[in-house]
Amino acid sequence: MSRCCLSRSGFLLCTCVCVFIFLLQNLYSSDFREGFSPEIKECGYYPGELCTALFKSKPAALGIGNLCQVALLPSRDLGSMRFRTPTNCSAMIKELHFITRPLSEEEAAFPLAYILTIHHKLDMFVKLLSAIYVPQNIYYIHIDQKSPEDFIRAVQELAGCFDNIFLPSRQENVVYAGFSRLQADINCMKDLIRSENKWRYVINLCGQDFPIKTNREIIKYLKTSWRGRNLTPGVVQPPHMKYRTNVIYKVFQDQEKSYIYPTATLKSRPPHNLTLYFGSAYYALTRNFVQFVLSDHRAKDLLEWSRDAYSPDEHYWVTLNRLKDAPGSTPEAQWEGNIRAVKWKDQEGSVHSGCNGHYVRDICIYGLGDLQWLANSPQLFANKFDPDTYPLVTDCLERSYRSKVLEAAEVPTEPHWYFQDDYVAT
Repeated sequence: MSRCCLSRSGFLLCTCVCVFIFLLQNLYSSDFREGFSPEIKECGYYPGELCTALFKSKPAALGIGNLCQVALLPSRDLGSMRFRTPTNCSAMIKELHFITRPLSEEEAAFPLAYILTIHHKLDMFVKLLSAIYVPQNIYYIHIDQKSPEDFIRAVQELAGCFDNIFLPSRQENVVYAGFSRLQADINCMKDLIRSENKWRYVINLCGQDFPIKTNREIIKYLKTSWRGRNLTPGVVQPPHMKYRTNVIYKVFQDQEKSYIYPTATLKSRPPHNLTLYFGSAYYALTRNFVQFVLSDHRAKDLLEWSRDAYSPDEHYWVTLNRLKDAPGSTPEAQWEGNIRAVKWKDQEGSVHSGCNGHYVRDICIYGLGDLQWLANSPQLFANKFDPDTYPLVTDCLERSYRSKVLEAAEVPTEPHWYFQDDYVAT
């Protein structure tokens, strides 16, 4: 886990941070005492208590947390384990706190599949993977072909330590809002459907997601609220989104950048007179529906038609799931489904009160002041996180999440499943 004032960050930085924290203690003494212990030891602090106060949005905690983030290094130092030859998988699994046994009979009997599409931020990916990992599930990791070689090697090395984590047999050079993003999921599904693992649902995530609900909570939600139906939140394509499918888009790509752009050529109507829907690119799909997507002629034709559309993953899944004869379909559904918590910029003041981090492409990168909102969210996952900018956000979420997971465990727990209780200088 992250450590405030690690020795590598320098003695002077450590001393400065300690002085500022001491001043803040005195400045907010009453509120500070209500939130967590004021004791500072060896330029460290008690993160469990600090995180608890941050989840309550206590002003002193937010002040100290924002100050200390300046000194925090990335939450896990993966550099020493990236290129070990040979890989010490046992040490890596323990060091990264992977859970190695099913935590309940209910979870063991209801395996899930995950598709993770990633391209950078190794530390965030490992946080996500170690949070959602349990041995009865199956995981396919799609790495963008443009990713740095050391990133690709590190992910391959980590995946090689598990018999239920795979890289798909075909990987794409992903272009933002392009067809390649949809094709990446399809590639993984083709491998998943041949798997001997008896997974019930497949859930797709990106590398800057993090779970809000535990594996057991996700299973209960799928079993009780959806009962064999697919989650694809969305509505009939609204007029202001028709630009995505009215004209043909092409891909520009060179060594420096890649993007898609519209042409003046009109697209044909959707095949089979399908009514297009617009919705989330993220889903929870049943195994039977995945088989339908890969075999039904309408699904295949819609996939081919979508090759030159804008962000086709935001119409493909939801359109197919509105077909009445599709397995597990929800023809009358709209935005139902607690897939993902996102703070969109244009929803500020209505759905949420604002972003306490910063916006990227109109999506909030969560800051410390967003932890309370996240804790109260009914969604299964949240997006987006950046431990390089707000390391304490992901550290606190990681600790809170793991505590909730292990408190509900019905099997004896292992010491390495837990995180350290506090940050201490080394």
